[in-house]
Amino acid sequence: MTNKPVSERELVLGILLEVTEHGGYSHLVLRDVLAKYQYLGKKERAFITRVSEGTLEHMMELDYILDQFSKVKVKKMKPVIRNLLRSAVYQLKYMDSVPDAAVCNESVKLAVKKGFGSLRGFVNGVLRNVARNLDKVSYPEDPVDNLSIRYSMPRWILELWIPAYGMENVERMLQSFQEEQPLVIRCRDENVPEHLRAEGVHAEPHPYLPYAWQISGFDYLGGLESFRNGEFSVQDISSMLVGETADPQENDYVIDVCAAPGGKSIHVAEKLGGSGHVEARDLTLYKVGMIEENIERTGLLNIEAVCQDALVYDEESREKADIVIADLPCSGLGVLGKKTDLKYKATKQGVDDLAQMQREMLDVVCRYVKPGGKLLYSTCTVNPAENEENVQWFLETHPEFELADLRECMEQWKPEACEELLQAVSEAGWLQLLPGIHKSDGFFIAGLRKRK
Repeated sequence: MTNKPVSERELVLGILLEVTEHGGYSHLVLRDVLAKYQYLGKKERAFITRVSEGTLEHMMELDYILDQFSKVKVKKMKPVIRNLLRSAVYQLKYMDSVPDAAVCNESVKLAVKKGFGSLRGFVNGVLRNVARNLDKVSYPEDPVDNLSIRYSMPRWILELWIPAYGMENVERMLQSFQEEQPLVIRCRDENVPEHLRAEGVHAEPHPYLPYAWQISGFDYLGGLESFRNGEFSVQDISSMLVGETADPQENDYVIDVCAAPGGKSIHVAEKLGGSGHVEARDLTLYKVGMIEENIERTGLLNIEAVCQDALVYDEESREKADIVIADLPCSGLGVLGKKTDLKYKATKQGVDDLAQMQREMLDVVCRYVKPGGKLLYSTCTVNPAENEENVQWFLETHPEFELADLRECMEQWKPEACEELLQAVSEAGWLQLLPGIHKSDGFFIAGLRKRK
């Protein structure tokens, strides 16, 4: 029995439907599809990835364009047709390598295959109309609405950012989200880049940290022997900076309260050089399993994964830790370039609720810090309410803690990193990284030291 040929566009449509209609997370849905169809060629896998991610990234703009050229508005379309047309318009606007006729013809064929033969004329007519008139699309005159449509960013998020960071910086952030970024890895020794190049991977150093590298030109991570052997970990530079600012000393006891998939915990365990102990905690057995898988791949012995809710106080951990890492659940507004659908799932009320939950978690986990120890609070978001406002609240309600100046740990960073990152450290001493302005995800780090 032979397998029927798989259409890349059909797989893209399935991914879009799972994300937009069934609430799936784009990076997880795409990962599962690529894993299932590993036998597809590199070119086909790249097409699936680009069209899926690109359609979701530009979805508000694509809907805006479709509404100008279709008598049936996007919200009134059947889900299959709506997502089929979105991916087709993405190809027409952003993929010059795909001929317009091929986009239209293949979209009509897919509509028929999915049982919508009666709409073949509608699909064909809309797409040919769009193809002929893309240069005539008119965008909103209001500057905030204009940014919102051109970069497919909900207006409420822009209204959160513009007062805090300014219109120019916000547009640079939006541009960055839509640019392809290399994968950043943390190498365990200086020979890893050479091993990667021998495997055909393009590797170049990241400007911030000596062991951070940017890689591209590979098919998938599981196909790299260096990855399977635990020679490197996938970790954004901003996340590595948490390990740097934690600055663990020999024999320190470290608790990472929301650790999955374990990158920061493993980084700190490596920095301990085999001494001390890192307890990497998370809420569910599934997440603990992710941490354990990464621990096993690296072969570290001074780290363990534990199932523990950060909202539930653990009396046995009271004042036990030299360092507590609290990289807490957040809105993820700093990583929208990697998790493109988060901006559509997030709401203002949801973000406010997260900020409150972060305060509740900090109130619990701060009790695990020894006198003289350090609490590292971090998020992968760009939102004052979840970041500096939470730190200010914490200092007001926990006078036994004081803010540590992150400049103190910058000596071992690359000189160009110090110069650029010093500008991102506030006068108070916390660090807010902005995508497009800094060479990283959007990320926030604050060090809070417990008085002796």
